[in-house]
Amino acid sequence: MVDITLLQHLETYLTEHRLARFEQVLNQRTKHFTVATEDVYQLHNTSAVIRSCDVFGIQEVNIIEETNSKRIDREIAMGAQKWVDLNRFHSVKDCIKTLKQKGYQIVATTPHAEDCELYDFDVTKKSCFFFGRETQGLSEEVLKQADCFLKIPMVGFTESLNISVSAAIILQHVTSKLKKTDIDWQLTETEKQEKKLDWCKKTIKSYDEIVERFYETNQ
Repeated sequence: MVDITLLQHLETYLTEHRLARFEQVLNQRTKHFTVATEDVYQLHNTSAVIRSCDVFGIQEVNIIEETNSKRIDREIAMGAQKWVDLNRFHSVKDCIKTLKQKGYQIVATTPHAEDCELYDFDVTKKSCFFFGRETQGLSEEVLKQADCFLKIPMVGFTESLNISVSAAIILQHVTSKLKKTDIDWQLTETEKQEKKLDWCKKTIKSYDEIVERFYETNQ
């Protein structure tokens, strides 16, 4: 549970503009959709996907590093990793198991399977979009456990897109469509408070000292 009195105290250290920005962004955040990247080799691709998630209001990103384990490129993510929650997994099986326990359907994004085109995708279902490695695509494990396969319509000679481009196209479409439905897609009030507290911690200088003084004064 969030200590509301502490949160209100911390908000006094934020400018009116920053506080309003927090509220504005939080009201557009969702966990109805999430994204998973599987052993993406090129670091800038993972970073760019994280940035797209922030831009389109996806609060959580799942990063599977079964083979490739690299730090997130701060320059390319442009600070997005501060605002988006990163869940790291060392195996595809663990990631899928966790997501299914949370109620997500597994959506394999691939141009090589005939199932559902982007414009026909049912946004009412809680979904995690899986994006695979640059050259090999998604693993057999993801393809085997996928609940559906999603493809972006393409009419040129090129049969695939860079994963960061694919992620941006898919997320822009599904989030725009979601917001036109009656689904309760927003974060809960508790989730908003928890995230605001987290953002305060990442934003306010001398956060620890301020919190310590607050509790000393209010004992």
